[in-house]
Amino acid sequence: MHHETIRKTLTHRAGNAPDPSAIAEATLSTWLLVATQLTPVIGVRGVDALFVRSLHITSKTFPWLTTVGHDESGYARLASLRARLVERELADAAEASYTLLATDR
Repeated sequence: MHHETIRKTLTHRAGNAPDPSAIAEATLSTWLLVATQLTPVIGVRGVDALFVRSLHITSKTFPWLTTVGHDESGYARLASLRARLVERELADAAEASYTLLATDR
């Protein structure tokens, strides 16, 4: 059920006429909301570890995400992710975003 909620959230945040930039902004704003909720529980390092892990798993399906650096700071990683999503076709950006946010294994 949470997978469908993630997809609906991204769709809603991207707006009525999404483009890769809107998808990127929706992805980052959703991740920042999750990070805000998790940081008091698992700390900044825990949130960063979850993001890096999700990115690593997602990049197996979307290899173009491997260019997002694991040694960068959290904000630099998010900026790099945004840049990669904006470069893609809408369908690729949307599916990669959904997969990144829905990764739970």
